[in-house]
Amino acid sequence: MNEELGITIGTEARAARQHLGLTQAEVAERIGLVHPVYNRLERGKMLPSVPSLYRLCRELRVSPEKLMGLTATGGVRKGTKPKPKEEDAPELRRLLHLARKLDAEDLAALLHVASALTR
Repeated sequence: MNEELGITIGTEARAARQHLGLTQAEVAERIGLVHPVYNRLERGKMLPSVPSLYRLCRELRVSPEKLMGLTATGGVRKGTKPKPKEEDAPELRRLLHLARKLDAEDLAALLHVASALTR
């Protein structure tokens, strides 16, 4: 396995996933992988198969070139770890993940509780 490529794909996938506000579990489910396998992919410990790479690009809305660190001229750029933002806090991502599973009535109740807690 090309370690540099694995790290680049994992770093780019993580950045795109966080930009979309998705959890690893959500992306794994959407592309047909189990969560531990997707976790290894994001950590650069494995390369995706071509079908998995295709599904990953579609779900994360990134081009294969971006995911593999290729520039417009065909050069390779090393992956960089994105700076964590406040909205990327694990607790907020987890809350968002859970909130997405709620029906409209439960979501309204959660919003009411959250509003009351901020007063």
